[in-house]
Amino acid sequence: MTLSYAQSLDGSLTLQRGKPLRLSSPQSLRLTHQLRALHDALLVGIGTVLADNPRLTVRLAPGKQPQPLILDSHLRLPLSSALLENPHHPPWIATLETPQNPRWHALQARGAVLLPFAPNPQGRIDWHDLLASLFGRGIRSLMVEGGAQVIHSLLQAQAADLAVITLAPRFVGGLAVLEQPLGTLEKPLFPSLKEVGFQRFGEDLVICGRLSYPNDELEAKR
Repeated sequence: MTLSYAQSLDGSLTLQRGKPLRLSSPQSLRLTHQLRALHDALLVGIGTVLADNPRLTVRLAPGKQPQPLILDSHLRLPLSSALLENPHHPPWIATLETPQNPRWHALQARGAVLLPFAPNPQGRIDWHDLLASLFGRGIRSLMVEGGAQVIHSLLQAQAADLAVITLAPRFVGGLAVLEQPLGTLEKPLFPSLKEVGFQRFGEDLVICGRLSYPNDELEAKR
């Protein structure tokens, strides 16, 4: 699983929640589309869909189209979403809802494939349950593009393997990538990047590496 997103120098994803802000240069945006083409599926949270109305397709680079996947616990995806206009790759929706929800059948009628899950102790979709379900559907590589709540929960679950982060050379002072610490106050979690690489794309700096979690480092020292 690859975590990929763009942020400002001060760690902002956008100016304010629900309003998109283009941070990537044309060159780094092209890289993002190249990365999309290398993955079987592409995931974003429903907040990103409501803010951006994205298509989640590969348009700026050659390659295959990934399967769009939405984390939408309560089926808030609008029936007018651009994702429902793609007849070749209708979205998969991971949700906590059941067919008793009337929106379930409305979304199915538009072509969406709904994947129901039981809530974890925090009342959310469990990442490891999701990955097991995707593996059963033939998904072997997954790219996650956000937003902030998805990034936080993904790192909290220690589920991502790689990170590709675009650093745009500007200050925004907006919505932070991580609005609260990972782990707990008694046992904070500080993921890090190993085997780090850097490359400039236009005015942006792209940082990539393998995600390492504290448990990985403890095991390595034994």
